[in-house]
Amino acid sequence: MLATRFLFFQTLPSNFPMSFRLIVGLGNPGSEYDKTRHNIGFRVVDAFASQRGATEWSKNRNLKGDLAQFEASDGTKILLLKPRTFMNESGVSIQKVCSYYKIPPESFVVVYDEINLAVGEVKVSASGGPGGHNGLSDIIARIKPTFTRLRIGIGHKTPKEMSLADYVLGNFNKEDETLISASMERYLDCLERLVREGAEKAMNHINRKPKNKDREDGQL
Repeated sequence: MLATRFLFFQTLPSNFPMSFRLIVGLGNPGSEYDKTRHNIGFRVVDAFASQRGATEWSKNRNLKGDLAQFEASDGTKILLLKPRTFMNESGVSIQKVCSYYKIPPESFVVVYDEINLAVGEVKVSASGGPGGHNGLSDIIARIKPTFTRLRIGIGHKTPKEMSLADYVLGNFNKEDETLISASMERYLDCLERLVREGAEKAMNHINRKPKNKDREDGQL
C-alpha cells in the first residue's frame, strides 16, 4: 500500500524544479510528551498538515514513523514525517524514509526546538552542528548535515541549575504556551515559504530582523 501511495517520490522527472519533498517534525511519541518543549516540532508539523489538508497520519512500522502527504501549489508532492523512534534516535526513521523514497539530504527540512532562541522566535539554517540537540545530532551522524532546519525557539534553560533533559521534557509555562499559540501562524508561514520558495529565498525573509511595526502583535 505504502509503495503505491507514495510512488510519486520515485517518479519525479530529473528536470523537476528543486523543492522540499520531505518535512520532518521532531518529538517523542506518547501523549505524556504532547505539550513538552521537545515536542514543538510535532506540534508545528501537525498544524501544518491540518492547514494544508494533508492525508490522515498513518503509522508505518517499517519506516518507524507517522506519515502524511499533501500536494503543493506547483504539483509537487510533499511527504510529512513524525519519527516514532524517540528524539535521540530521530535519524533512524528519517534515514529509512530518505532511503526508501530516494530523498537526498538537500530535499528535506527538519522542524525542532531551539533553546538558543527565545520563545516565539524562529529561524532557518541550511547547515551547522547539532548545538547540543540530541535529535539533530543523531540525524547528522546517520545522514548528512546538509538538510535545512526550521528552528523554533523554546527559550533558554531556567533555572540554570535545572538539567537540560528536565527542561526540554517539561511543559511550557502558561505565558510561554500563550506565546507559542500566538506564533503558530508565523511558524506555518515559514514552512509554506520553504515549500514554495526554497531555502535560500525563504531564509532571507524569515531571518531578517523585524522592524518595530512588524512586532505590534508580539510576533516576529
